Amino acid sequence: MATAKLVHEVLFDTAKRYGDRPALRVKRDGAWRTMTWSAYEKDARRAARSFLKLGIAQGSGVAIIGYNSPEWLVADVGAILAGAMPAGIYTTNTPEQVRYITAHCDAKIAFGDTPEQIEKFIDQAEHMPKLEVLVQMLGAPKERKRGRLEVLSWDEFMKLGDETPEAELDSRLAAQKLDDVATLIYTSGTTGEPKAVMITHRNLTWTSAATVEAMGFDQSTVSISYLPLSHIAEQVLTVHLPMAVGTLVYFAESLEKLPDALQEVRPTAFLGVPRVWEKIQAKMMAAGAQAKPAQKKIVAWAKKVGLAAGYAEQKGVARPLTYPIAKKLVFDKVRARLGLDRARICVTSAAPISKDTLEFFLSLGIPLLEVYGMSECTGPATYSPPDDYRTGKTGIVLPGAELKIAEDGEICMRGQHVFKGYLKDEEATKNALDADGWLHSGDIGEIDKDGFLKITDRKKDLLITAGGENIAPQVLEGHLKAIPVVGQAVVVGDRMKYLAALVTLDPERVLTEAALCGSPAKTIAEAATCETFKTHLQKQIDEVNKGLARVQTIKKFVVVPTEFTIDGGELTPTMKVKRKVVNEKYKQEIASMYASAE
Repeated sequence: MATAKLVHEVLFDTAKRYGDRPALRVKRDGAWRTMTWSAYEKDARRAARSFLKLGIAQGSGVAIIGYNSPEWLVADVGAILAGAMPAGIYTTNTPEQVRYITAHCDAKIAFGDTPEQIEKFIDQAEHMPKLEVLVQMLGAPKERKRGRLEVLSWDEFMKLGDETPEAELDSRLAAQKLDDVATLIYTSGTTGEPKAVMITHRNLTWTSAATVEAMGFDQSTVSISYLPLSHIAEQVLTVHLPMAVGTLVYFAESLEKLPDALQEVRPTAFLGVPRVWEKIQAKMMAAGAQAKPAQKKIVAWAKKVGLAAGYAEQKGVARPLTYPIAKKLVFDKVRARLGLDRARICVTSAAPISKDTLEFFLSLGIPLLEVYGMSECTGPATYSPPDDYRTGKTGIVLPGAELKIAEDGEICMRGQHVFKGYLKDEEATKNALDADGWLHSGDIGEIDKDGFLKITDRKKDLLITAGGENIAPQVLEGHLKAIPVVGQAVVVGDRMKYLAALVTLDPERVLTEAALCGSPAKTIAEAATCETFKTHLQKQIDEVNKGLARVQTIKKFVVVPTEFTIDGGELTPTMKVKRKVVNEKYKQEIASMYASAE
């Protein structure tokens, strides 16, 4: 059973056991550079002493913005060792959003990986009176002084640690307790200002140890870090889980270069948010559409066998006899092409995923293991065991944790993974944590006879029609997103007579679908206004409606002429749709779908 420790105890123990083993690999100037566990520990201690030299107080905030790198991890872990509270910031955040987080956590020191990210702090310096020092993690800063702010290079920051005695750091380490805050996770939030989730040493180390045991991670595990480190899932997967067991982490050069990294690294464990899996699916389907007829037939046959095999495995019965042939002809080649040929664990988490996408990968011999959780429970609340999963279910409760369904259907969690509260927000903390220590998730779900959890919707996202029916929009959106050309879907209709939807199109599929229906459209914008294309899409929505109860059917839809994006404000950095933003941004389009229903 997992036990909680202090973060530095876990790091020091792993460095002692696996000192010469590689811990981190990053590509610099076209070549992979390796940091061993002993070097990682040494750098983290040195960074911690640098923080002490700069006068960081116990419980003080440290802001970090930048793409995933060893420097990000050393700054983060070094801050924890110094007794500070590191707060990751999404690289896509505006200067105003950077200011909010930096000021909210009372950061004295902030890190940025590039001059552009450093500039965000400088732009808002007058609103962050406690900020004194900026550290540029990559390259040399152009100027050493920007107003009252001192700007250091990474090397200059690290050298400060040489001026601080080890004994001073040891004293700070000895003062730390299991329930001290070790990190702050600012929720990207689909509404309002982000809240700062206070995650303790206990939360991080217990959750990581429990996940290692549950999923079977060991020293041979190899993973790729590419999702934002300001998100709890990536932070556990890249920082704390590897620290618990001594695994190896590679850093992708960018999200755009992830396919290259997958091919090169061939990870044994891979986490993707639903949008990543959907994009892989769309690319594979687009490529498949160009295949020769004979190839298409073989793939279609293999996928049928693969899907049957996947469900047979879940029921504990024998796979079809033809499975080995399908595996050799198709599945092994697909896995190799994706760089997932060594992957024992492929996880999807952080947002709802459609059954269509789950079954697409299952049919190719790649079961996606769903993990459900939230920042407030340090990531995972449930997990799907690699040898005992259920497609469409988010798994069973993490060993040693508790999970229950409240009378109103809300999922509640309790255990050593549950957070301490929200920084400077007692009211929000009281709303999330009840007197008995149960964390109220805001999600609606049900548990089957085998203990597997199924999420049905967000409590606050439920639509109540004019007829008083409660509708779970995410279920319907999953059906709409199963239409190959649909990228995103947002179902609307709260307090209205019927449901309608805003849909975006997948750019990878527009040309193929246009050719199928005889539309001249070449782009998303052209397809959005083409009546032939919209009639083609209506037919596919009609097919979806046939499988729904009458009250759930989509009566009208509008095609949005652009994709939803993070920069456009419709998506959070983890690719979740911001309903409030979408409803406001497209209120005229929504109103047009109800104009005749007044």
